Amino acid sequence: MVEETRPLRTVEYSRVENIHVLRHEDLNGSSRLYGGRLLSWIDETACACAQRHMSGEVTTASIDNLTFKRGAFLNDIVVLVAKVTYVGNASMEVRVDTYVEEKDGSRHPINRAYLTCVQVDENGKPSRIPYGLKLEKEQQKMEWEGALLRKKNRMERTKMGF
Repeated sequence: MVEETRPLRTVEYSRVENIHVLRHEDLNGSSRLYGGRLLSWIDETACACAQRHMSGEVTTASIDNLTFKRGAFLNDIVVLVAKVTYVGNASMEVRVDTYVEEKDGSRHPINRAYLTCVQVDENGKPSRIPYGLKLEKEQQKMEWEGALLRKKNRMERTKMGF
């Protein structure tokens, strides 16, 4: 890891948690949470997290991984938790975990997604993120390493025309 010269913000600083109670308009023809609705919530939650970290405007550049683990149904409480896993020059990776929360407060994972968010200036051009990321726990360091691998894989796919 290159020595960071920018001021640092912690993973916890920009963590975002959003909650939705599923209504009829959130469901697909199979009476499960519509994937497009969940994707919209994931993008919104990731961008809020990125904006907190960057203190600037942000756009989503890519969604690297989106894994549907189980469904959610009418009246389920859906919780989305976003955290920064990597900060580069103008882009960052945000992980969003989605859960169904039971009445006893326990949570069951239904989705995990990794998004790349880019800070943009007033003209919509990428600009430097003013804050680096302070990694305080071993798990955060592992997430950073995973983010580097995902970034490398994205670059390889781009070279190959995917």
